[in-house]
Amino acid sequence: MNTELSLRVKHWLSRDPDEASRAALEQLLATGDEAALMSAFSGRLDFGTAGIRGIVGPGPMGMNRLLVRETSAGLGAYLESQVKNAKTRGVVIGFDGRHDSRTFANDAASVLTAMGFKVMLSYTLCPTPLVAFGVKHLGAAAGIVVTASHNPPKYNGYKVYWENGAQIIPPHDSGIAACIEVAANAPLPWLDEASAMASGLLTLLEDDFYQQYRRAVAASTWLQGEPADTNGRRLSLAYTAMHGVGAPMAEQVLADAGFNQVYSVAAQREADGDFPTVNFPNPEEKGAMDRVIAEASAHGADLACANDPDADRFALAARRPDGSYRMLSGDQVGALLGDYLLSRWQNQPGSQGTPLVGNTIVSSALLHAIAAHHKAESYTTLTGFKWLMNIAQQRQTAEVPFLFAYEEALGYTVGNLVWDKDGLTAQLCFAHLAEALARQGKTVWDALERLYRRHGLYVNRQVSIALGPNTPDIGAALRKAPPSEIAGRPVLSVEDLKALRHRFADGREQVIDLPASDVLIFHLGESLSSLGSHARVIVRPSGTEPKIKCYYELVLPMAAGDAMADAEAEGEALMAALVSAHQAGLPA
Repeated sequence: MNTELSLRVKHWLSRDPDEASRAALEQLLATGDEAALMSAFSGRLDFGTAGIRGIVGPGPMGMNRLLVRETSAGLGAYLESQVKNAKTRGVVIGFDGRHDSRTFANDAASVLTAMGFKVMLSYTLCPTPLVAFGVKHLGAAAGIVVTASHNPPKYNGYKVYWENGAQIIPPHDSGIAACIEVAANAPLPWLDEASAMASGLLTLLEDDFYQQYRRAVAASTWLQGEPADTNGRRLSLAYTAMHGVGAPMAEQVLADAGFNQVYSVAAQREADGDFPTVNFPNPEEKGAMDRVIAEASAHGADLACANDPDADRFALAARRPDGSYRMLSGDQVGALLGDYLLSRWQNQPGSQGTPLVGNTIVSSALLHAIAAHHKAESYTTLTGFKWLMNIAQQRQTAEVPFLFAYEEALGYTVGNLVWDKDGLTAQLCFAHLAEALARQGKTVWDALERLYRRHGLYVNRQVSIALGPNTPDIGAALRKAPPSEIAGRPVLSVEDLKALRHRFADGREQVIDLPASDVLIFHLGESLSSLGSHARVIVRPSGTEPKIKCYYELVLPMAAGDAMADAEAEGEALMAALVSAHQAGLPA
């Protein structure tokens, strides 16, 4: 066996605190399985702006107890160097319902308390939004949540919040990563739980902390609806936690707001790290919403709602006039919430200033049209809530207060209660929206049609392309030979976020004020077959998988006499043609 590899494995074994992990590695050594050892030791899980995430397993390429301890030691060293009074302000730690999450959270707490940090550890399973809330509410220096969100059962992760309650952005990611490298080659501090509790360094966030979040939700102006009728709320909804941690708090905040017709999917209500009733615990995946839609249908509910397993995302299907249920896309939910909140802002006594709303570059431009209609300010960031929330904090002022942001991947935040996506409050806010419509005898489909008639029919689609070992660099090829037309539509301009230049067909250029990223955005004009329409195509590599992601948006004008069903059919046909032509023209 490779001598260097053998030394790396033995060094790891000398530090690994987990008996099962050590046994697995020793078995690989005993059988001489060099390929498996090379896979486990080919590098180290990268610490990026979302922290670390990977398959649970031994070695530095897996999620395991030693990796968590080294990561925590590196994080602690970086916090001490960057945040004033970091040790006394402390770190909030929460964890989801995966099999090893509690152990990983306890390991992180033991390392940080040994370094002298005050640690506030959730006493039980904790939705991710509550950790983000806790950082700001408790004045902590940082937050950690052990979660793999909606990834398959074999994954886990370690997500970090900065003192502002938002996910970390550069340069903190690289700074923490550098400190982790040092920690990986040094003795690791450790303080057992009993000693940490006795010293006062470790405190448990018990039920009162969860109730603080609940009370803050109830007190938030933008999470309250109109007073309930004498007969209570009209809206009914089915709900699933998708074997995650969302159900207790989701049900509680809905009940606090007067929603008493909530039907939880019993088979998916309790946390289960095996996710036994879904192939993939992601509400966006085909079939994941089947059970909650069936529950909604059984009760004749208005909405079928879901949180993902750590409850930071929100998805829903709404009942159609014929009694069937149709999923709303993340962009459709974002547009409806944005319009609802901006309308409420205009009608809210005492509202002052110009509200700020935002979304990401791959989300629909409809939100910006809605913001302009309401004379609000809007902003666009790179993909990810880390950017949405950090930029919102930089942009907001007393005259321009932050109100709402979303990304098309089912992430939403309302107001400044949580500086990250929050599926619990997004669901509550949408319930108020849907009930307000019900009082008018309308549905969410009526509200969506009203937006389309006002701003045009927006059709969005995302397509992922798996990359093989021989696939060319698609971004480089498109930059070298950019298309002049796509699907018969002229390319009016191209935004190159790697070069930070917006280039127009007439030769003009503008500087793009965003961090550099490997993204190309093609703005397209109308086609001979669809006069008055325009389109956008975005191409970017996935940040987590060997894929290229393409995002398409098509906007069609709607005349007063156009039937909605006909407009949607035309939009889908034009979108299919656009996607087909674009995919066929990509470098093979």
